[in-house]
Amino acid sequence: MTEQSRTVLDRLDAVRASGRMPFSVEFMPPRDADGEARLWRAVRTFERMDPAFVSMTYGAGGSTRDRTVRVTGEIAETTTLLPVAHLTAVNHSITELRALMGAYADRDVRNVLVLRGDPPGDPLGRWVRHPQGLKYASEVVELVRELGDFHVGVASFPEGHHRSPDQESDIRYFANKLRAGADYSITQMFFDVDDYLRLRDAVTAFDPEQGAKPLIPGIMPITSLKSVSRMAELSNAKIPDAMRAELRAAAGDGPEENRAAVRAAGIEIATRMGERLIAEGAPALHFCTLNFAKATSEVLENLSMLPVGV
Repeated sequence: MTEQSRTVLDRLDAVRASGRMPFSVEFMPPRDADGEARLWRAVRTFERMDPAFVSMTYGAGGSTRDRTVRVTGEIAETTTLLPVAHLTAVNHSITELRALMGAYADRDVRNVLVLRGDPPGDPLGRWVRHPQGLKYASEVVELVRELGDFHVGVASFPEGHHRSPDQESDIRYFANKLRAGADYSITQMFFDVDDYLRLRDAVTAFDPEQGAKPLIPGIMPITSLKSVSRMAELSNAKIPDAMRAELRAAAGDGPEENRAAVRAAGIEIATRMGERLIAEGAPALHFCTLNFAKATSEVLENLSMLPVGV
C-alpha cells in the first residue's frame, strides 16, 4: 500500500499506534514563484515531522483550482506525505466537479475535504448556487463517493456556521454531511475550546453514530494581532475577550505591534489550547500554517507531539 493510497483514518490510527498524538497541517496554494518556494520549504520541513496528513486549500470560487490540483498532485508524487485536496461547490457545475475529481484521481489523490465554499470577493456575502451546480456540501459528498474510491472529510464549525439560522439547524446540516458519506470533519479555526466541546457533545447527542466520527479541531498559532483579527473577521470567528486582551498587551501601544511578543503569546495560547484539547480526547490537532513551519513546530514541540529525533 503506497502512502497516497491510505486514508486519513488509516493514518490517524497508525500514528496513535506508534504512541504519538496525531497532527495534520494545512497549506495554501502559492500565488507566485517565491510563494511556491516557501511552500515547498514548509512541505519538506513538515515531512520530517510525520504528520498524519496534509491538506491543500482551495481559493474562493475556485480561483486557485489549477494550482491546487497541481501542487496537491506533486505532494502525492514526490513526498511521503498523505495529501488531502479541498473541493468546493461554489462557482462550479457538476461537470466541473467531476472533472476535478478525475484530475485528482489521475494524480493518485484519493482523500478529499469537501466544502460548500465561500463566495469570491466577500466570504460572508450572499451564496449563489451555480446554475448547473450543487447547493449543499452533503450533495458534493454524495457526488464524490459515487465517482470512485475516494475518502471524504467535511468542514465543521464550533461557533456555528454564519448562514445557519440556529444551532439546531447547524447540527442537522453537519450530521447530514457525515451521513452522506464523510468519514471525519475538520473544524474551522477557533479560539475557544469550549465551543469545540459543545459542538462535539451536540452532534453526538443528535446522532451518536455520526458523533463517533473524528472531529478534528483546527488551530492557528497566532503570530500577528492585525492578521489574526482580519482572518477572524473574514471567517466570522470570535477571539475571546481575555485572549484579545492578552494579545493586545503583547502588541504594546506603539505605532507598530510588537510582533515578537505577539508571536510568543500566540505560541503560548496555541499550546494551552492543544493541551486542553488533548486532555478532552480530541482525535488529532490540525494546524493552519499559512505555509510557514516554525510556529507550528514550536507548538508541537511544547506538546511533545514530534517524533523522536526531530
